[in-house]
Amino acid sequence: MAESIVAAKSYQFALRIVKLYKHLTQEQREFILAKQVLRSGTSIGANVEEALGGQSKADFRHKLTIALKEARETSYWLRLLKDSDFIKPDAFNSIHGECDELIRVLKSIILTSQQKEQTNS
Repeated sequence: MAESIVAAKSYQFALRIVKLYKHLTQEQREFILAKQVLRSGTSIGANVEEALGGQSKADFRHKLTIALKEARETSYWLRLLKDSDFIKPDAFNSIHGECDELIRVLKSIILTSQQKEQTNS
């Protein structure tokens, strides 16, 4: 079976978030915001994986909607980390760009899924 592009992208993003967490806690000594971005950033991929194993189309869409919410939350924490000078602008632009891409992909999949279900109704 072919690997899901969104699953691969969300997994790679989670790896970057883990590395960011390590940087924030070990070098910046920032623990609270680091933990928040770690939780939301890794939750995206976990929810995508759950969606792929969903029991129904509605379950699939619901889990992807949760992944989208987590991606939006991650975007918030990343912006906060940048604006509070814990992340340099270049690093922020790179990781936040990936987060934005995940948001766009998830929105697209959810919308397509909704449209297909409406067409089949």
